[in-house]
Amino acid sequence: MKSISKILDEAKFPDRPKNLYKEFQQYGVYLAESLGDTKHYSLYIKLAKDVKRSLLEEALTYAKGYNRAKSKARIFMWRLKQLKTDSN
Repeated sequence: MKSISKILDEAKFPDRPKNLYKEFQQYGVYLAESLGDTKHYSLYIKLAKDVKRSLLEEALTYAKGYNRAKSKARIFMWRLKQLKTDSN
C-alpha cells in the first residue's frame, strides 16, 4: 500500500523532472509549476541558470498578480523582457 504523500506527488505533475541536483534546476521547476506551464520545464531551468534571480522573482510576482490571465507564462515572459531591457 502506498502512502498518501506518494500518491499525491504522482498525481500532481507526472511529467516533472526527476533528477534535480542543482538549486537552479529546482527553482526552474518551481517557476514552471507556479506559472502553470509544465510543458516547458527546460526553458525555465535555463532561465533560472542564466538570468538574475531578482529579475525572475519580480517577473514572477508580476505574473501571479494577473488572476484572469489566460497564460501567466506569457505575461511572465513579457515582463521579464521588459525588465531585461530596463536593466541594460
